[in-house]
Amino acid sequence: MSDCLFCKIAAGEIPADIVYQDDVCLAFRDIHPAAPQHLLLIPRRHLATMNDLDDAALAGHLLTVVPRLARQLGIADGGYRTVVNCNADAGQEVFHLHVHLLGGRRLSWPPG
Repeated sequence: MSDCLFCKIAAGEIPADIVYQDDVCLAFRDIHPAAPQHLLLIPRRHLATMNDLDDAALAGHLLTVVPRLARQLGIADGGYRTVVNCNADAGQEVFHLHVHLLGGRRLSWPPG
C-alpha cells in the first residue's frame, strides 16, 4: 500500500532501527517506547488489521519470531508482553498489522 508508513519502512523507503528481518516480516524499535524494550513486528505483506489476517502460516511465523526476539533482547526469562491492537477503539494508530513486543521492566495489569 503506497501511503502506509509500515509498508514504506519494510520497503526501505523510511529509515527505522531494524533489529530483525526475514523474507516474511521485520521487527524494529518503536519510536515512542512504552517499555525499555519495545519492538514492532510487522509482516512485509500489507494487512490493515488483525481482522484481515487469513494466513495461518503467516500468523504462526510472526508468533515464532517473537520468542527469538525476546531472547535476543534478553527479556525472555524475565518476561515480556505481546500486544496486537485491532482498530481505533483498541488504540491502533498505524493500520498495518503489527505485534508490539514489550519488556525490560515489570508490566502492570490490566494494561488500560
